[in-house]
Amino acid sequence: MASNFLNNFKIPDYILVPGSDVETVGHVPQCPVLVFVNSKSGGQLGGDLLKTYRTLLNPKQVVDLGEHAPDKILREVYANLEGLNQRGDQFAINIKERLKLIVAGGDGTAGWLLGVVCDLKLSHPPPIATVPLGTGNNLPFAFGWGKKNPATDKGSVEAFLDQVMKAKEMKIDNWHILMRMRAPKEGSCDPIPPLELPHSLHAFHRVSEADELNMEGCHTFRGGFWNYFSMGMDAQVSYAFHSERKKNPEKFKNQLINQTTYAKLGCTQGWFFASLSHPTNRNIAQLAKVKFMKRHGEWQDLNIPPSIRSIVCLNLPSFSGGLNPWGTPNRKKQCDVIFIY
Repeated sequence: MASNFLNNFKIPDYILVPGSDVETVGHVPQCPVLVFVNSKSGGQLGGDLLKTYRTLLNPKQVVDLGEHAPDKILREVYANLEGLNQRGDQFAINIKERLKLIVAGGDGTAGWLLGVVCDLKLSHPPPIATVPLGTGNNLPFAFGWGKKNPATDKGSVEAFLDQVMKAKEMKIDNWHILMRMRAPKEGSCDPIPPLELPHSLHAFHRVSEADELNMEGCHTFRGGFWNYFSMGMDAQVSYAFHSERKKNPEKFKNQLINQTTYAKLGCTQGWFFASLSHPTNRNIAQLAKVKFMKRHGEWQDLNIPPSIRSIVCLNLPSFSGGLNPWGTPNRKKQCDVIFIY
């Protein structure tokens, strides 16, 4: 019974590996999936989840993001599907139409895969299911996949696959950001090796000198985000967490420990006692100018009060592990709401 159920998700080798011998497959999977697992997420959970998926499905359709970048894998798979499509392979056509992606990791990993799919500019981009394997898990939480790290046994993974097969598709907005930094008189703006940027920033690229957005005397970067983009104190805490986890991965064994470490870093950066420990020259208004485009081509300055220490551009109902910045609607105060047109 379990074998018949799993056949709904399995993809044969010849679809995944270019140059493989074409196989005769009688059963067309109802919900073929490509699974991307960040094996370093969730302490030991990432590695355990990787093993379980490879046991249940074709191991070649389960990718360890610690070993293979998703853009290379997806380009190869879609190029192979296109070649088989041109040869009239009906099975490959069905796979391409029904293909879904599963990404297991934190918000950065999920944003990484969303960016890759967006860059591919596919006529029929595959829907993406997110397994909450990170610390905050805001993206999975916003779309109903939960925010607690999952169990990794076969029964739990089969239950998740069943959810993927029955889930409804929803669209998410893609926001674009333009960043400019004054070029230093000496040196570079690039990270100093072996420092690495988080996966969520891999979608950002420096524009070329020939690009119309390039400005003399500045380094200009463009990119996008799907969950949220922040600058200031909370971004500083997030980067400190990323750097610490990169240096000492053995200390980040599970979600609770990670959340505790995150809270401690927040305290050391002055998140809860900003007025006492945060110097005024580190406020956003002293560090950056922020503009927003109200109409195409019309940029307006954002007025930033001197007390503001963080700006969050939020594309989800919550952030920072489920925090709801909008608050809970209060019926008694609804009459005080004023709409400005």
